[in-house]
Amino acid sequence: MSRLILFNKPFGVLPQFTDRGSPSPRPTLSDFVAVPGVYPAGRLDMDSEGLLLLTDDGRLQARIAEPKFKMAKTYLVQVEGDIAQASLEALRRGVSLKDGRTQPAEAERIDDPALWPRDPPVRFRKTVPDCWIRLTIHEGKNRQVRRMTAAVGHPTLRLVRWAIGEWTVEGIAPGEWREVVA
Repeated sequence: MSRLILFNKPFGVLPQFTDRGSPSPRPTLSDFVAVPGVYPAGRLDMDSEGLLLLTDDGRLQARIAEPKFKMAKTYLVQVEGDIAQASLEALRRGVSLKDGRTQPAEAERIDDPALWPRDPPVRFRKTVPDCWIRLTIHEGKNRQVRRMTAAVGHPTLRLVRWAIGEWTVEGIAPGEWREVVA
């Protein structure tokens, strides 16, 4: 039977088990998940938070991580500015990036979610508003969500991956993990 671990990756943690080539060690998955033989299914940038799946099953890992399987990935994104319907529509149609056009995404403005505090917190600026959107994509270009929001004029301030397919980070504190049946 396959092992599948749902890990709530904190901000600033490398999405790998070792930190090679850094003069000063940075936190890695090995600081949080002491389960032998599991590996990340996909990546989540060091400056992003939320759901990271780990498994010992190569086929399951490929099904989760490979864009050809089009597994939905849902993000809660705090963006700079007060996003307009036109920008949300652009995200829904797909936007042009340097490495090509993105596939259409599901995008909606949401109320501020009840999330854990981020350490360090997002810098607050009195003169620059911000808001939250829920964005679901079915591909995985490098830093795609950040590049998409920037392309429509709303740089990402905070990025939390909330779900991958049917799996969610709901109820899992940052730095904690839960094993589920795959």
